[in-house]
Amino acid sequence: MQSVKVLLTALVLMFVAVSPALAVDTSKTYSSGILILLFVGFCALIITAQLVPAVLALLGMTKEAAKSTSGKKLATSAKKH
Repeated sequence: MQSVKVLLTALVLMFVAVSPALAVDTSKTYSSGILILLFVGFCALIITAQLVPAVLALLGMTKEAAKSTSGKKLATSAKKH
């Protein structure tokens, strides 16, 4: 058990030491301005604003389908007796 702890500790320390070498300097790869960020944010806002009513409609349809299914089961069981 002690050797497993030592091995895991060594691996964690190695990955902590290596992680800065894997980082990318984004100042060279990302050169878009604030207007691009505002445009992308506005597009995300539009998509989010359309998702909320769609999810609410989906929940409403699911509840209605569950009600109609349980109503049919009750009617069928009432006819059998």
